[in-house]
Amino acid sequence: MPCLLLIIVLGFPRVVLALMFLFSNYLGRAYNGLLIPLLGFIFLPLTTIVYAWLVNSHMPLTDGFNVLILILAVLIDAGGHGFGWRNRRW
Repeated sequence: MPCLLLIIVLGFPRVVLALMFLFSNYLGRAYNGLLIPLLGFIFLPLTTIVYAWLVNSHMPLTDGFNVLILILAVLIDAGGHGFGWRNRRW
């Protein structure tokens, strides 16, 4: 079951983020307002979810492994935004 949940989060992060916002206060405990989660929904949805998970599980953000997880989430999100021009056919 946790592997299936991970596959769903990685495959559809914006859907998961919207469901988290609508049906729980998970994002409200991690962020103090609506602007940062909204920008995270648009630009870096997986990073927004990972940061909320780290804050809600009371893990120190400056711990080495937690920073690695957060950087990996940023890289996965940024990988979806870049290098699309290389695959275009003229």
